[in-house]
Amino acid sequence: MLSIKNLNKTYANGVHATNNVNLEIPNGLFGLLGPNGAGKSSLMRTIATLQEPDSGTIHFNGLDVLQNKEELRRQLGYLPQDFGVYPKVSAEDLLNHFAVLKGITNKADRKQSVEGLLRQTNLWEARKRALGTYSGGMRQRFGIAQALLGSPKLVIVDEPTAGLDPDERNRFLNLLAEIGEQVVVILSTHIVEDVTDLCPRMAMIAKGQVLVQGEPQAAIDMLQNKVWRCSVSKEALPNYQEKFTVLTTRLVAGKPQINVYSETQPDDGFRLVEANLEDVYFLQLRKSQNSAAALTV
Repeated sequence: MLSIKNLNKTYANGVHATNNVNLEIPNGLFGLLGPNGAGKSSLMRTIATLQEPDSGTIHFNGLDVLQNKEELRRQLGYLPQDFGVYPKVSAEDLLNHFAVLKGITNKADRKQSVEGLLRQTNLWEARKRALGTYSGGMRQRFGIAQALLGSPKLVIVDEPTAGLDPDERNRFLNLLAEIGEQVVVILSTHIVEDVTDLCPRMAMIAKGQVLVQGEPQAAIDMLQNKVWRCSVSKEALPNYQEKFTVLTTRLVAGKPQINVYSETQPDDGFRLVEANLEDVYFLQLRKSQNSAAALTV
C-alpha cells in the first residue's frame, strides 16, 4: 500500500505542481489520469524520491519514504516519461549494465534476471541488436525491463504509451497488467482508454489537485442517464458550448457531434447515451476550469 497525505510542491516560478494531494494506492494497477501539465510527472518524481515536496508525507508498506529514500529506491522500478538509451549498445549489454548498478552482482543471478526480463518483454530475439535500431514500442518495453530489475515492489511508469502504434500499445499494456498482479504499479497517462481497460482503481488530477479517485466504473455509474448526444451545425456549436456543459466535440461526417452533461434532456435534438470514463474525465476538467475561473474573477 502506498499512502500519500497532504503532499504539496510549489516550484520557484510559482507553479503549484502538487496541491494537497491525498491518495491511497493498493497493490495492483493504479491509473493516474490527467492532461499534460496536470502535475502527474511532478507527483511521480516526488514518489520516486527525485525531488523533495514542500510538505506532506509518503508511506510505502509502512516505510516513511521521505525519511528513508535509499530503502525506497531498493524497492522501486521507474520508467520516466523521457527514457534515453545508448543507441549503439545492445539491449542485452545495457540491461546487464543496469543490473550491476541495481546491485545484482552475482553473475549467474544477473544472467538469469536479464534473460528472464528480455523474454518477458518479448525482446529476446532482438537482444543483440543496438537499441538505436529499436522501434518506439520496443524501447518502451526495454524501459519496463530495466524498471523490473531487482523485483521491485513499487513500479512507476510515466506516459508509457504516448506515441506507440495500437499493436505496441496493447503489448505494453498487457505486460503492465501482468506485472500489476503482484505489486503496486502506477500508470500515469493522459489516455483515458489506458485507465478504462486496465486499472481497477484510478485518480484524476488537474492543476496539481486530485479531482476524483476510486473505481473507474463507480465514477462512470454516477453519470448514467446524464450524458446526452446531438449533431449540430458548425455555426451553432458556439451557442451550444455557451448554453450547456459540453463534454466532448467530434466531427462525424464533417458535422460536430457533441456530448453534453445534463440532469434532464437539454432539448428535443438530444438522445441519451451510455456514459464512459472519458465523459467523467472531461466533466471533472470542466469543473476544475470553472472553479479556477471563479477564483480569478
